[in-house]
Amino acid sequence: MKITSISFIALLKWLQAIFILAVILYFGKTLFIPLCFGLLTAIVLYPVCRKLEQRKWPKSIAVTVCLLLVTFLIIALVGLFIWQINEFKRDAPLFIDKLKTGLSALQQSLLLNHGLSIGTPASWVEKLSGNIGSILQSAFSGTVNMFFILFLVPVFTALFLYHRKIFVQSLRLIAGEKYRQRLDTILQEAVHTYFNYIKGMVMVYIIVGILNSAGLLLLGIKHAILFGMLCAVMTIIPYIGIIVSALLPISVAWITTGSIWYPLAVIAILGIVQYLEANIIFPKVVGTQLNISTWATLVAIIAGGIIWGVAGMILFIPFVAILKIITDKSEEWKSLNLLLNRNQD
Repeated sequence: MKITSISFIALLKWLQAIFILAVILYFGKTLFIPLCFGLLTAIVLYPVCRKLEQRKWPKSIAVTVCLLLVTFLIIALVGLFIWQINEFKRDAPLFIDKLKTGLSALQQSLLLNHGLSIGTPASWVEKLSGNIGSILQSAFSGTVNMFFILFLVPVFTALFLYHRKIFVQSLRLIAGEKYRQRLDTILQEAVHTYFNYIKGMVMVYIIVGILNSAGLLLLGIKHAILFGMLCAVMTIIPYIGIIVSALLPISVAWITTGSIWYPLAVIAILGIVQYLEANIIFPKVVGTQLNISTWATLVAIIAGGIIWGVAGMILFIPFVAILKIITDKSEEWKSLNLLLNRNQD
């Protein structure tokens, strides 16, 4: 009875700690989201920065070069999307006209066959106009937050890279002499694993984007490169990203052709590419996976979405992977390691 009481009290303490941590993360997301993005970016750039420093480059110049490389890649990617979006905007009026025609036909069919009225496209536009103020306010707020995060991420990345020895020394003092050697092993493995994972994932996104674009081009879908690369990049949000991003090319295929077979063909192509990515491309290119169980991945996605939204869905996966590396080296956390380990699936 006493052992059971002690175990129950320990469980309550863990639940209390998790609840307090979730509250802190939720209300402090303005700080923690760019901080975590900066930390993970620094982990990815650390091997490059270290090689430059080993070649007698000053630390400040090495950090600057690493940030410039990331900035160049982001600008190139954003430039590609802007180019494709500008091309897409030229045909947007045609898509809107066909969408209005299709919606009108759907409204008439439902009214004649089932007696249902869903309104007219004009009434929907009128309702949308009535809420335009709140929509613009939300869009402005979201844009400001995005630029704020984009500004802070490179700042935190530079600080983590430049002062990394101080941060590591602080962790060693927290861990104490007993766990110092274990901490060094965990840090080395986390950096090595995550760097190789991100490097491989970038290659996976490029290959998947090319395959998606090629398949859509064969179908004659307009703006295939935009849709193909978008579907590839959105896979950074597991399970949900590909479903959301696929809705746009499917809708465009239906609007432009008026046939159900083209949307089905788009679904088939994207499905085949996703199958190849999961079973052939990812294992071959990435090699060593993060080895997180499906259960842990889903929990991380849902918890991240609740606490930090889309940013949480992206960030919580690598942090769970780092937690798994820690539990791999800690006998005290073997029970948690069983839940996180993919080999138990």
